[in-house]
Amino acid sequence: MKTIKLLLLAIITPFILNSCTADVIIADDYHSHGISLPELMESYDLWYVDYDATTGTGDVPFLTRAFTISLQDGRLFANNNLSGIGTTGNGFGIRIGSYGYYPNSIRFYHDVYGTFELEVIQINSNKIKLYSPSKNVTYYLTGYQRNTFDYNRLFNDNIHYFLQEYKAWEKVYTSRIGALNDFDKENYIQFIAGGNDKNFRSSKDLRGTSINTLYWDFTGLYGITNTSNPYLKNLTLDYDFWSNESFTLSVINDHRIRLYHNASGTTYEFEGRGFIQYMRNAASRTKSDEVVREKNTI
Repeated sequence: MKTIKLLLLAIITPFILNSCTADVIIADDYHSHGISLPELMESYDLWYVDYDATTGTGDVPFLTRAFTISLQDGRLFANNNLSGIGTTGNGFGIRIGSYGYYPNSIRFYHDVYGTFELEVIQINSNKIKLYSPSKNVTYYLTGYQRNTFDYNRLFNDNIHYFLQEYKAWEKVYTSRIGALNDFDKENYIQFIAGGNDKNFRSSKDLRGTSINTLYWDFTGLYGITNTSNPYLKNLTLDYDFWSNESFTLSVINDHRIRLYHNASGTTYEFEGRGFIQYMRNAASRTKSDEVVREKNTI
């Protein structure tokens, strides 16, 4: 009896091992759902780049700076800005380059950063990994259709990047209601991109001053926190000489924000000046375009 059991075990073990091996291969193969690589990549309107999940030490700049990418008939699009997201390019963003397929990879030709060949590994039906052996970095992307993608949530979860997309915010309205306070004198605010994304500058220059000639009176730290209302944020500006200024921040449109001063009850409105279009082309790039932005996951 013992001999029979051993014989049976010897017969069925190879089948068990082969089955397990096949499962492992399927899990790491983009063909696991029976479609080709082009069919997989172009079956979704948008690929959301989950930057927080990125692993490795390197950097593929056009992915690090993108909230979403889209692949359409050889044309590469990206949403690099929050201002206008959902409407710019019918939701796809701006065209940033082109691409071509290879058996297990995609070669991207970016208009600014050049060529990158990335291996594609499918995790499940709408999740993939893009791996760069030369840069030692792996990005995780999730596929969405435009009609199911939550542009509003992406915007609100990353609102500090929206504030950085203008060279300055100019005060254009002050309510009559509200007590006099020191912030009444501040006419411009700048939220500085780069570093820890926590620095701001303010200026008392007269309204209408060219943003290129503004004198920034103060540089300090700022912070943004959530409220129970997903469309409202708490904004704190740390002024060393008169303590913190606390506001309730709301977005009116893609170039106008409202700040309600919690201590005085005064409402201010600011308009963005000097929009920074990230990665449009090499000629229009500014120093801010080089910022590595660590996006929040939606």
